[in-house]
Amino acid sequence: MKRPPSAERWAIDISVVLNAFHGPERFPVDVTALAREYTAQRYPDDPVTLVKGRDLPGFDGALIRAPAGKKGWGIFYNSSIASAGRINFTLAHELGHYLMHRIDHPSGFRCGEQDVARGDTEYARLEQEANAFAANLLMPLDDYRRQIDPRAPADLDMISACAERYRVSLVAAVLRWIVYTHRRAVLVVSRDGYILWSRASDSALRSEAFFKTSRGPVEVPPMSIAGRQDGTATGRTGVDVAPGVWFNEEVRDMTIFAEQYDFVVSLLLLQDRNHPSYVDEESEEDVFDRFTAHGA
Repeated sequence: MKRPPSAERWAIDISVVLNAFHGPERFPVDVTALAREYTAQRYPDDPVTLVKGRDLPGFDGALIRAPAGKKGWGIFYNSSIASAGRINFTLAHELGHYLMHRIDHPSGFRCGEQDVARGDTEYARLEQEANAFAANLLMPLDDYRRQIDPRAPADLDMISACAERYRVSLVAAVLRWIVYTHRRAVLVVSRDGYILWSRASDSALRSEAFFKTSRGPVEVPPMSIAGRQDGTATGRTGVDVAPGVWFNEEVRDMTIFAEQYDFVVSLLLLQDRNHPSYVDEESEEDVFDRFTAHGA
């Protein structure tokens, strides 16, 4: 039996079509037009016929089958969302559900952070697949690598420019950069002086530079930009903090305070070296997936 396409395969195949029609400078992806036109051509008897904002208390987005007597599906985003990047990722996420999951889940999806936190393993898997589709569709790695070389020591201004290019949240753009960078880098999202979750690049993980939060709260270092709550610091391009603050070595600390989302985003860049610098037994679980569409 032939296996269905993966989230990445779906995104790559659609990107090939978009590249052919619009060329390499085709960003940001118009997900609304894509959802309508692509599904009408590929699934003319079951297309996406409606994409719009709607009052969705407690949810970011939804994929809903058309009412009886009408064909197709509707993709909706919470009309109270102010961030264009968050809306765009939400639309791509729901399109991923349509392409990959609608047959097995004919009642559709209503997607919100609280649902991912339910602990339902199957539901979490579907949400992660939809997030993977959205990330690959909106931020293809071949294009992202052209914007920021994998060996480059990126800062939040550089990544913010990519977030604007792809019309995604800053957190989503950082997470995508973390996937391919060769640099030792750690993303930390915190609130009220404690780390909510973090994500380390592969090279940072190999050097054991990461934070483990699944066992309980981890306090933000008091002498870090986030710990000092120093919104006046040059946090986007970064300041060098001494060994012993974040890790047992000097770290470039780049931090912004995302007041509209009530959390703090810190990107930590460590020197490029091959030996371990920090030991915390095991890497953090992939709880970051639930936040990908909710970032700054």
